[in-house]
Amino acid sequence: MKNITRQDKRELEVDFGRVFRAVLSRVWLVAVISVLCAAIAFAGTVLLITPQYESAAMFYVNNSNLSLGDASLSISSGDLSTSRNLVDSYIVILNTRETLVDVIDYAGVNRGYSELSGMLTAEAVNETEIFRVTVSSPDPYEAERIADAIAHILPKRIGTIIDGTSAKVVDAAIVPTKPSSPSHITNTVIGFLIGMIISIGAIALREISDTTIRVEEDITQNCKYPVLVSVPDMTVSGKGGTYYGYGRENKKKGKYHTSSSHSKLSLMGPDISFAASEAYKLLRTKLQFSFADENDCHIIGLSSALSGEGKSLTAVNIAYALSELDKKVLLVDCDMRRPTLAEKLGVKKYPGLSNFLTRQCSLTDVIQSCQLEGGEKHFHVITAGQNPPNPVELLSSERMDNALKSMRKTYDYVILDLPPVGEVSDALTVAKATDGMLLIVRQNYCDRGALFDAVSQFDFVKSKTLGVVFNATNEQSGKGYYKRYYKKYGKSYENTVASPGNKVK
Repeated sequence: MKNITRQDKRELEVDFGRVFRAVLSRVWLVAVISVLCAAIAFAGTVLLITPQYESAAMFYVNNSNLSLGDASLSISSGDLSTSRNLVDSYIVILNTRETLVDVIDYAGVNRGYSELSGMLTAEAVNETEIFRVTVSSPDPYEAERIADAIAHILPKRIGTIIDGTSAKVVDAAIVPTKPSSPSHITNTVIGFLIGMIISIGAIALREISDTTIRVEEDITQNCKYPVLVSVPDMTVSGKGGTYYGYGRENKKKGKYHTSSSHSKLSLMGPDISFAASEAYKLLRTKLQFSFADENDCHIIGLSSALSGEGKSLTAVNIAYALSELDKKVLLVDCDMRRPTLAEKLGVKKYPGLSNFLTRQCSLTDVIQSCQLEGGEKHFHVITAGQNPPNPVELLSSERMDNALKSMRKTYDYVILDLPPVGEVSDALTVAKATDGMLLIVRQNYCDRGALFDAVSQFDFVKSKTLGVVFNATNEQSGKGYYKRYYKKYGKSYENTVASPGNKVK
């Protein structure tokens, strides 16, 4: 892990495991880019690079030119050491202008001094008294002629400059049969590796710079409160149409757009996935344990860092899940700036909370009943009412406090659907009056900085935060146990609800 410290002294962790998973999930992209770069490197090698041919001649350095006929005088180890030291001097002599001009004349090539000097490479062979001169040229015959000219000119030239030494040809130059460069295989492999490095680096950089919350670990690393439950995305596979009220508008097929009377609501039944149903029931259970041995009535507030994270849907389903236990539940839409519950539940918009807080009506006038499918269970709801110009003042008023006290006497649970705390301060004025707050975090939508700010603001007003609901998650983000569980029991669930006459309660 590596910490990145911001100016406001927040610390966000870069999870290299997350980076690895991102690269692994896009391995096909890495492979495509790598192969493409390899193909470009191969094509560039074939089409753009001129093949070079090499021809070489090797020379033996001797520091004694004394000889009697064909018999050479004996050579000591000191002579060999001196010969090795002379190699560098011989290479300097080779690269002089006068020597190369003689080579050009002897070889009969149309080259200048500087051009020919760039074609030559001279080096000692394994630190011995033998050195090699290599000529590189796009014409194999030209390379051989120049190397052969050097073999003829250089020994004579050395003998006239350094007394008592000589250079003998050990291996004469030959015409090369295949190019020495470029290497098609080497360049192709290099292109492949460059493509791989670039693609992996781009994916890693994008993942590191992207602070969007993708998995539960992104929440736990940046929030001290636990993830209570992960609710799967119910907008996929045709499940529920506009479940969350963002991104997929289809009122005719909307989950909550019910009969013309708007008196009944189908939430958790044949139209909801098994995984989502179990997630809300698990959340219900955890909420019950969160309030053990406390007040008879519990006021639960729901908020989020950003709008569009699904807090209203979560509030509705929590209210429904609790009502299944024969609990008296009241759901209140406290988002008077952008109310959504009336439309989702198919109930009357007016009068609502704003009308009550401005003394236009009594509390009983704004309470409506939501009859669930089958008519056996229901919960009450208070819509937001007309949009007021001063929602913060209304929510923080004494009339609001008295209303919450009155609600405690009548209901087992009061669910408050609050505005997103990262956009307006309305939620903070009510949060301190709740028994617990739930933060809704939508996967691939909310970022870690926004979540950190939301948590900090609720901590500042000293509200009790129960935990986080990870919303609209995909199957890949779930833990292995839950994947296997949902896969095994989900089929049984679907078969049950699909049977004629069966209804899930």
